[in-house]
Amino acid sequence: MGLFSFIKDAGAKVFGKKEEKQQAPNPQIAEHIQKEEAIEKSQLEGLRDEVLALNIPIENMNLVFGQSVTVTGKTKTNAEREKIILAVGNVEGVSIVEDRIEVEQPEPEAQFYTVKKGDSLSKIAGAFYDDVKAYPVIFEANKPMLKDPSLIYPGQVLRIPAK
Repeated sequence: MGLFSFIKDAGAKVFGKKEEKQQAPNPQIAEHIQKEEAIEKSQLEGLRDEVLALNIPIENMNLVFGQSVTVTGKTKTNAEREKIILAVGNVEGVSIVEDRIEVEQPEPEAQFYTVKKGDSLSKIAGAFYDDVKAYPVIFEANKPMLKDPSLIYPGQVLRIPAK
């Protein structure tokens, strides 16, 4: 459990564009607040749909939007927990994920790595495992978020499991 940082402007575009906050006269404040709450609810639903579409097992998942996105629930393994954290954090507009996911069968945690311009899975595998041909280990560890080993982007955060 803890806080995980992500690049806010990188990631899947799940959220619609937020309306600009306006200085409103007092009678309009209530209406403005209602609009902001509707936007936040829509964003949470989009984020929840994004995570659920990956079919990563989690019981009682709850997302709370604030200064960060807080994720609660229960998974069987750290790998499932880490994938959910990455699925939430690798969304444009999310910069911090607060992890409060309970794990039934804890195992060693993977490292997280932020992709840089010019990176490839084989280059990352070479850096972490001294073996560029070990890229399938990283690819498998990041399924179902990754669909193709060549489709990674700068700012994306990946799981790097111990080999």
